[in-house]
Amino acid sequence: MQKPIIYQMLPRLWGNSNESPVKGGTLSENGTGKFSDIDTATLEYLKWLGCSHVWFTGILRHSTQTSEAGCIPSHPQFVKGNAGSPYAICDYYDVNAYLADDPDKRMEEFEALIKRSHDAGLKVIMDFVPNHVSRDYGKVNPSKGHPVLGAEDDRSVHWRPENDFFYYPGQRLTLPSPVAAGYEPYEEFPAMATGNNCYNANPGVNDWYETVKINYGDDHTPTWDKMYDIIDFWASKGVDGFRCDMVELVPKSFMKWMIAKAKAAHPSVIFIAEVYKKEEYNEYIRSVGFDYLYDKSGLYDTLKSIVDKSVNDNGMPVELWQSTSGITRNWQFLSDIQPYMLNFLENHDEQRFASEFFGGDAMKTLAPLYVSLFLNTAPFMIYFGEEVGEKGMDHEGFSGRDGRTTIFDWWSVASVRRLRKMISSGAYKTLDAGKIAMAGLERGEAELFCRFAEAIRTAAADEAVRKGSTYDLCYCNMSSDGFDKNRHFAFLRDYEEHTLLIATNFSQYEAKMKLVIPEHAFDWMGIPVTEDLHPGKTIEVTVPPMDGVIVSLI
Repeated sequence: MQKPIIYQMLPRLWGNSNESPVKGGTLSENGTGKFSDIDTATLEYLKWLGCSHVWFTGILRHSTQTSEAGCIPSHPQFVKGNAGSPYAICDYYDVNAYLADDPDKRMEEFEALIKRSHDAGLKVIMDFVPNHVSRDYGKVNPSKGHPVLGAEDDRSVHWRPENDFFYYPGQRLTLPSPVAAGYEPYEEFPAMATGNNCYNANPGVNDWYETVKINYGDDHTPTWDKMYDIIDFWASKGVDGFRCDMVELVPKSFMKWMIAKAKAAHPSVIFIAEVYKKEEYNEYIRSVGFDYLYDKSGLYDTLKSIVDKSVNDNGMPVELWQSTSGITRNWQFLSDIQPYMLNFLENHDEQRFASEFFGGDAMKTLAPLYVSLFLNTAPFMIYFGEEVGEKGMDHEGFSGRDGRTTIFDWWSVASVRRLRKMISSGAYKTLDAGKIAMAGLERGEAELFCRFAEAIRTAAADEAVRKGSTYDLCYCNMSSDGFDKNRHFAFLRDYEEHTLLIATNFSQYEAKMKLVIPEHAFDWMGIPVTEDLHPGKTIEVTVPPMDGVIVSLI
């Protein structure tokens, strides 16, 4: 059994080798990655890194402003960015033509990518967007032979159970965005509800105005069957799992029914939920049936708060709620559903760790990485370029300089270009920072890569991390020499005759911890007592600033 390690990548950006992209550039100016850029060398690298799954983000055909590369342009007034949002789906049964070398054979090229991934020993995850679609969904040459949402709706009423969407009879849509030169205002009459539960005809600039909300009714309706058909279509093509977008805006009753039906037809398929309400985690796992949930509101937010406020201006520890004790509180809250959480430090919605808005320095990622990756058997997700410290500080166009890598623009990411060059050389296998730097990475990127890769590979291979139990050592070391209860976190991982001690330091200063393991840990984990390892024995661990250390005890 491997600890699931998911690598998220945006193919549009992954394979783009343009060294001089321009802000707000068009597809012809800035280029795009292709399915073919995710080649055998790339997939072999991901497998070597320790990944079990690859999540291809932005595959489903979405609204875009471009008419190039086989794309059909949508009205620019509601499309966010020249490329468009991957979550404004205009056809659930198609893939983006711009990702194909031959747009007319785009589906065959995606199917070939699925096969390449499987041949490399990786499982494929793609997005399922059940809450909303693009404003012009079904109007841009929809795939034939499949149901189109809204085709039979009664638009003279605001709501009826059989309708796929919500309407505002007699009202025209008013968009918050300006009309592009040479275009008439986008026409939507009657107006439809906007995707983020904006139930009026006048969405604001902060609303998801590029999308319309799907109506699931109060019970099983034809909409349910249409949405299940989408899952069945892609699972039948070999897709192994679905990351389900914003499921808290979709009825739990539908998701429960859909997951059960999908697993009956495709037993090995997995479902990952993007959820944020911690108080509902149990229900989404135990009742609705998701395999994994984002732990954004739990461990991620806890670690971000610790990193953001690790030490205040005068060097004194900050308040308790910003301390590492929050990690303990989070796992205690999760209890036995910890293995179902998807841990991460980055994804397409969040700011890059190395950005000025988060950690500020890529090497500081190691302390939170060691906690998020090693604390439990839960899966861990990597966002492409994270392993070399991508900062997300480009100003790409629609996406401002906000610490996030754009999902809206045609763009090329310099650090990812260097990463791909290193991958093609095969130098990564040496785990030698000097040789890796010579193969394409900058020196700092190479040093981070070696530490990051070692950690991921350990998590994927070490039985204590993959299968073992966890013991939080903080409560019994509050008064231990060198241990700061607000800035340090230490724990054990144990499986059969193998025990690891993992210590992390979230301060700006080197830590010389003198840790003890209580008798309860020996009894509960079945750790053999020896002359060299026994209750009360002091274990000295030196941990650099914002770093982590693994000590093999047995």
